[in-house]
Amino acid sequence: MRIKINLDKSVYVPFSLKRTEPQSFHFEGTQISSSSNVKYLGIMLDKKLTWGPRLKAKRKKLNSSLHLLRPILKSKLSRHTKNIVHYSHVIPMWTYTIKIWGCAKPSQIRIV
Repeated sequence: MRIKINLDKSVYVPFSLKRTEPQSFHFEGTQISSSSNVKYLGIMLDKKLTWGPRLKAKRKKLNSSLHLLRPILKSKLSRHTKNIVHYSHVIPMWTYTIKIWGCAKPSQIRIV
């Protein structure tokens, strides 16, 4: 079995702090389009590798999860059951990739 690359879903991000026009990139005769950001393994990466887009996406995901869990957390379930829900749904989202974004500036982490 060979891995086949889907060129229709492929993009490249020219990571750089400089303001330069992206060069064209071809793979197997097909032009790959450039993008200013990309989502890879659930992490938003922008061309300047800044923390803003990643932390905003993380905040949005956490807010939506907490909104869905609010009825459960406000219910008459035991504290133990609520802790299980919290540790199984919220904590994994918070800690995923913390080694990467955990070193961001405090002002950026406040976004989350």
